[in-house]
Amino acid sequence: MDDTPVRFPDALPTLRAAADDAGFAMSCEERTGSLLAAFAATRPGGRILELGTGVGEGTAWLLSGMDQAARLVTVELDTAVQAVARQQLGTDPRVTFVCGDGGAWLESYDGEPFDLVFADTWPGKFTHLDQALALVAPGGTYLIDDLDPQPGWPEDHHASVQRLLAELDARQDFRSVRLAWASGLLMAVRSAA
Repeated sequence: MDDTPVRFPDALPTLRAAADDAGFAMSCEERTGSLLAAFAATRPGGRILELGTGVGEGTAWLLSGMDQAARLVTVELDTAVQAVARQQLGTDPRVTFVCGDGGAWLESYDGEPFDLVFADTWPGKFTHLDQALALVAPGGTYLIDDLDPQPGWPEDHHASVQRLLAELDARQDFRSVRLAWASGLLMAVRSAA
């Protein structure tokens, strides 16, 4: 079976070209993106958090799956990189862009929980994991990618991934499944009880 996505966000070609121009190589893989769009579609009126906007490819995938009542908050440290996403997607009233340190944002956020949390950067994945998981609503989903070895990984990154997977597997308040697909994913769903 061919797992290549067949539907793409309209802004994706422009975002990819901007990423290439900027030398930004950490954009959301398209199979992961198609999964994000599908998850977003399962949450009519849902609240979604993306940690790591990058140039906005993951953001575009999420928006493409969301209905008009859903809302997305996306957090990025790099102002220049997020500016690309803001330029292409900033007129969509469903998205709120936050430029700042994801770890600091997680430490200070005190609003409602989210139905979907996509952690595509260090904060919320390798740091500040407890804070990110605390923001997942009962029945909500936490999704991370880039768990398979990637070009340019630091030498100790594999050990960080193994520690993260063990910590998530041990949690009693989430049911996790590892997906040896795309860039290596893990999906965890918060228990309703």
